[in-house]
Amino acid sequence: EDIASLTLFSVSLAGAGSCLETLEKGKPLIVVINDKLMDNHQLELARQLHRDGHVLYCNCSTLVETLQSMDLSALKPFPPGQPEKFASFLDKVFGFQ
Repeated sequence: EDIASLTLFSVSLAGAGSCLETLEKGKPLIVVINDKLMDNHQLELARQLHRDGHVLYCNCSTLVETLQSMDLSALKPFPPGQPEKFASFLDKVFGFQ
């Protein structure tokens, strides 16, 4: 936790858990996709988070270039989750409300 408070930005693999956990902590994020995956869900997630302005993304071969040219000030904060909305939706779907 102490190290996280000192971190200026994070570099992470593009798994959903890694991305969301880092973004929820409010740290700028560079996502490195594994482009050898079949049906590359990491690329899909990274592209969407990039389109939404929350991350920069690259692959292993372009990581150095991305680090050299990055503009972290252009990234937008990730909005906090609202689990109560999802819980309410599930309650309605399953007839608990």
